[in-house]
Amino acid sequence: MPFRIGYRTLKTAVGVFISLTIAEALGLQFASSAAIITILCISVTRKNSLVVSWARFVACMIGLIMSAVLFEFIGYTPLTLGLFVLVFIPVVLVAKAAEGIVTSSVIVLHLYVGGEVSVSFFWNEIQLIFIGIVTALLMNLYMPSKDNALRMHRKAVEEKLSVILLQLSRYIQYGESNWDGKEISEVDELLKTSKKLALQTMQNHLLRDEDHYYYYFNMRETQLEIIERVMPHLTRIEGAVSQSKPIAEFLRELSKAVSPTNSVPYFLLRLEEIRKDFRQMPLPTTREEFETRSSLLYVMNEIEQYLHVKERLWTKKQDKKRPFRKE
Repeated sequence: MPFRIGYRTLKTAVGVFISLTIAEALGLQFASSAAIITILCISVTRKNSLVVSWARFVACMIGLIMSAVLFEFIGYTPLTLGLFVLVFIPVVLVAKAAEGIVTSSVIVLHLYVGGEVSVSFFWNEIQLIFIGIVTALLMNLYMPSKDNALRMHRKAVEEKLSVILLQLSRYIQYGESNWDGKEISEVDELLKTSKKLALQTMQNHLLRDEDHYYYYFNMRETQLEIIERVMPHLTRIEGAVSQSKPIAEFLRELSKAVSPTNSVPYFLLRLEEIRKDFRQMPLPTTREEFETRSSLLYVMNEIEQYLHVKERLWTKKQDKKRPFRKE
């Protein structure tokens, strides 16, 4: 694996330099702790950084107060320190500030080493906490855009779904296929990765929602589940019937229209036309034909749900007045 420095590593290094420089310039004791706090508070997203920083601040305040009381009343001994940890961790968990346990422990050890509670000590520690947290928050203001990666993921998902629909079309029309189905597992893994990436993008926007990619991949995930429900029914189709060809042609056309654009109304109309034609056809004359037509009807109903899933996404976007841009 080639040597590589990521943007988060670079931000951490710069943050350590800034926080340590400020702490030393102010003549603070334990100045290196400001750098440690900065390292702990730099996170993968802006929202997570805010949550973690707040938890560390709360935990540090709780730790300072509790340790000061225990050390002054019981003494600066290892036993007191152990008693502090025993009581402190449950309190921090109740305060929902578990991320700050390590940071606050460092601050408390400063008091243990110093052996004395004073205003100057508290002021020193508060400055260290403030410098470390604020520096980390400033470093986290920069988050590289993931739009290009998200567009590439979206395109890859659409290409694989297109292949899947085309292969379903061929199976319905000819009753056999040498397709190994690998695109299904591939698109499933790709969707999981894409949703994580989209979720990070959402959490990097503090003042506005950027959730269209997340809901888009979630929509595709639901559509994939529908396709997976359809596949076992295809094995029940034995031989071609008069209804096979129009459904196969419909799926073939649908496979060419897998995109972020809204083509749902057109395909819903096409589906209804196929249904009307089916109602006018003669009833099945054999058991095999009846079972085949029943399976095809099930496929049609599921594909209708496939289309409605996307329709709901478009309705949601129109409600937000933020249409998905065609690219």
